[in-house]
Amino acid sequence: MKRSLLLFPLLFLFVGLSGFDTVHKRQIIPSNLEIGTALKQALEQGTSKSAAQLSAVDGFFGNAAVKIMFPPQAQKAENTLRKLGMNQLCDNVILSLNRAAEDAAKQAGPIFINAIKQMTLQDVTNILLGSQDAATQYFKRTTTADLSAKFRPVIQVSLDKVGATKYYADAAKAYNKVPFVSKINPDIVEYATQKAIDGLFIQIALEELNIRQNIGARPTPLLQKVFSFADKNKKF
Repeated sequence: MKRSLLLFPLLFLFVGLSGFDTVHKRQIIPSNLEIGTALKQALEQGTSKSAAQLSAVDGFFGNAAVKIMFPPQAQKAENTLRKLGMNQLCDNVILSLNRAAEDAAKQAGPIFINAIKQMTLQDVTNILLGSQDAATQYFKRTTTADLSAKFRPVIQVSLDKVGATKYYADAAKAYNKVPFVSKINPDIVEYATQKAIDGLFIQIALEELNIRQNIGARPTPLLQKVFSFADKNKKF
């Protein structure tokens, strides 16, 4: 039994229970290769699905969980402008921000694939048996900088294309003319970039939770085998 266990060094990282031998004799224990392959399959599935959903028309605009609204510091300005009868201008800003985020989300796939390829054995261990959002946290650590660099120029072009920079600048200009108000910054690109990234991670977290909790979200025998093992040996 001990010799066979030596073939699975990763498993010693997974389980530190005194009843290891008794419990695991009744389990089908996946190999290290199966564990790594299954986890990467699951992550590719989750990130690809998230990016596809958000990059579709209304992926952001039609999803209340990620829909981009006026920046917090400009919400008072929005309220004032709507009271002054400028509803269409405000609506144009919001729609344009979300259309830009949808355009940017199309760029996310290769960045996530690269992060998956760079995973170490320890990363695999921490994600498989970690918290419900362990994979999402991994992606936040390893892809945020790349996503920001990739998203910002796309969002800039998209905002210009659909007129968002003009709409927002017009809204800011109109509000800044109101007497006795604090002026707002007409530059909206950085805000839209960060909100697009935030929305992407919200969607990935939902997909991760689905795979962890829903057996039906594990379409292949390998995913079922590995995540069944993980379900029985979670630390969290």
